[in-house]
Amino acid sequence: MSDHTESVYRVVLNDEEQYSIWQAERELPAGWRAEGTQGSKEECLDHIGRVWTDMRPASLRRRMEGEAAGRAGRQSLPV
Repeated sequence: MSDHTESVYRVVLNDEEQYSIWQAERELPAGWRAEGTQGSKEECLDHIGRVWTDMRPASLRRRMEGEAAGRAGRQSLPV
């Protein structure tokens, strides 16, 4: 018989709003913070699957949104 108990994980995210899981008893690596969700590996991965709908890093999303706004502004200028 095994003494194995299921590990508890927490959902973590970095400054680029990229998600991952980390064992709850371990210290978080630099650049990552706890998101607030904790549970089994499967529960944490399911949560990430529900909330992380745009895989692009936050800096790329902001840049693309800025470029799109710039194009929209130029299109509305009178000729």
